[in-house]
Amino acid sequence: MSGHSSGLGRGTRAAAAALCSVLALLGACHRLPASSTGKVMAPAGGAPIVLVPTDLPRAAGVRSPVNSRPDGCLAAAPVVKKAPPPPFYLSGRLGLWVAQVDPVTLEPVRAVGTNPNSVFPLASAYKQTVLWALLREFDAGRLSPNERFDVTRENQSLGSYPFDGSNVKTLSVRMIASSDNTATDILHRRVGLQRVQDVADRLGLCRTRVILPTRDWWVAQAGLSATFNGTTRWASASGRDRQRLAALIDDDARAYRADYVQSKLDRYFETRHAPADDLRVHNLSTPYELSTLLAHEFLRPGLSPRAERWQREVMALGYGRAALRWGPHINVFGGKGGNGWGILTYSGFFQTNDGRQVVYAFMQHGADQTYTMPNTRRAFAWINAGVEQVLGPPPRPEQKLRQKR
Repeated sequence: MSGHSSGLGRGTRAAAAALCSVLALLGACHRLPASSTGKVMAPAGGAPIVLVPTDLPRAAGVRSPVNSRPDGCLAAAPVVKKAPPPPFYLSGRLGLWVAQVDPVTLEPVRAVGTNPNSVFPLASAYKQTVLWALLREFDAGRLSPNERFDVTRENQSLGSYPFDGSNVKTLSVRMIASSDNTATDILHRRVGLQRVQDVADRLGLCRTRVILPTRDWWVAQAGLSATFNGTTRWASASGRDRQRLAALIDDDARAYRADYVQSKLDRYFETRHAPADDLRVHNLSTPYELSTLLAHEFLRPGLSPRAERWQREVMALGYGRAALRWGPHINVFGGKGGNGWGILTYSGFFQTNDGRQVVYAFMQHGADQTYTMPNTRRAFAWINAGVEQVLGPPPRPEQKLRQKR
């Protein structure tokens, strides 16, 4: 996991309370429309295999055919049963979306949510979009998994970093398994800022921003980006305007040493941090939009078989499988979380042994805790409660029959 963290006192609580009252959405109860399901085949002695078309041409449009607006943006989440309350207290503004999805249409079959349309900082959960964009570049022949990189003053981000000479495949593993920020930034810039944003744009996720490498948003939050300081358009920018501003912010970010950025960022969080700043600076999404991205990422990625294997193998290294009560009963998993100052995110996809596909996205913003990783157990208690609302409880372990003597 990554993201700036500190054990020092946090900024104002009043800003967090105000932000919560403005952005929180109420849940309601309504039945989802009926949808088709994928064909399931159960080979003898093995888990069911769901036949899912994963090689649909991108020119035909990979956006889910349901729930799109005329402007091409994904509409708000369908109104579903409100998620159960968190089993353990979680502070700040919270969001959750858990859904079983149809493997062919990618529509929700059953779902629960809390604030599914509210925007939250993604922290390191955004890094899976870098991997997906990277693999598209690999399939296009514009990138080799053996291409190697050194860590320099310009590309080093906060936290630990890889050895010089690490190749693309190694960096992709570090990005997901270790949430290495420098590995992420090297790959993000190699792919191209806009090509990572295209992951969301092609799906019509108009409230999802994933264009900035990690050091860029920290430089902006610390007040070190002249571009960010000199514009009021960044938070609402889109398209070419956002692409142009992102490139300028990235140029600003590469002018500083990582240790200097860290010292300035520490000072910012100690003296003047407000949660509203996070929404201006960070990469963002909503629980529903991130879950929609996950459904496409795992069920309709548009990748070659080799690239899809790479994606599945690396994403399986992300955190979450062991924390899911359904964990022993799933045969495919991919997950990614992130944390920052008062921020925690967890997202994932899994397929059960009986062939059901589930996506989830948990988001916390403005937590009482500056370092949020200790909230992980509480976060997954809520995720598990949502999963059980959608799937039911996991099967009980088979009891071994005692042999008679």
